[in-house]
Amino acid sequence: IMAEVGAGGPRLAELLALGRRLWDELEASTEPSSGAPAVQEKVRQGLDALQRAAAMVAQLELFSENEELEEIASADLKFMLLPALLGAMTLKQVDLSRRREHLESAREHFLRFLKLCKNYGLGSFQLPTGTPGEEEARSPSAPRDPAQPDLVAMAMSRTAKIERYKQKKELENKLASMSSSMESGTADEDQIREFYILQIQKWIGISLEEIESIDQELVIVRSRDAARQAAAGPRGSSRTARTPMKPFILTRDAAQARVFGAGYPGLPTMTVDDWYQQRRKQGIVSQQGFGEPGSPPSSSPPAGANDEELQKQQRETEEEEDDEEALQKARDWDDWKDTHPRGYGNRHNMG
Repeated sequence: IMAEVGAGGPRLAELLALGRRLWDELEASTEPSSGAPAVQEKVRQGLDALQRAAAMVAQLELFSENEELEEIASADLKFMLLPALLGAMTLKQVDLSRRREHLESAREHFLRFLKLCKNYGLGSFQLPTGTPGEEEARSPSAPRDPAQPDLVAMAMSRTAKIERYKQKKELENKLASMSSSMESGTADEDQIREFYILQIQKWIGISLEEIESIDQELVIVRSRDAARQAAAGPRGSSRTARTPMKPFILTRDAAQARVFGAGYPGLPTMTVDDWYQQRRKQGIVSQQGFGEPGSPPSSSPPAGANDEELQKQQRETEEEEDDEEALQKARDWDDWKDTHPRGYGNRHNMG
């Protein structure tokens, strides 16, 4: 059956090997950016090979919920890694406009792999539940206070992470010691089976970590999308213009405002030009004094000015003259002090 499925194209084992090789190259890549064209081309080729291999596995029905782990041939165990590799390769895509789609697709691949392993009794772990964003949407009536985190859950999560890290290191050491015999082809049936089971257990830990990371990123992505939809409006139109607010008075009531005022200066009721025009009509200012910009002010008293205005102008002129005299005296005194030290000419009580 496998030969028929692979007729006219790569065989199932070849497709898995190609996808696994591309994944290893991506992990060992020294490219500064994951969005480089060469990197994304490998991601595209890896996804294509792994998706074709997964379709062949589904057509061959290699795995079933009604069989035990011992019933699976040792050579077929490696095909159990296909969903996990698909999830990891999906996360390598960098299209930000489709990031939520990629995250949700990768989570489905990892969850499918974990369910398959759980069905065959590979590893002791708890399947992840719905994402935090979905759980909050389903039960909005009982939101969790972020200021009071669940310390018990945090401690359990930390303990599980430490245990997974220790298991991962042990599995990597065992796989490294068995890789030479696998590559040389000298491994027997039991060693081949143990090698593939160790790889599956390693990817169980990777899948649990990736799902936890995906859930955290999905919360951010979903809140960002919700904010964009709220800003765009129900029909995608731009935000409606804000209605102007009516002026308000910073007093206790309107009656107090009428008596004591609003508590701050009122808004201007006329422009500067309007004020000049009004003063000119009243005869207080002359046409020559405030006519064209830059024209010197008139020194003569305005026409129609009364005695009070004339006296006020005279006092201002006298004050300016007094100020000039006082300023000149102060300057002369400063000049004298520059050339005469303190105590100059004082002969009192000197022998």
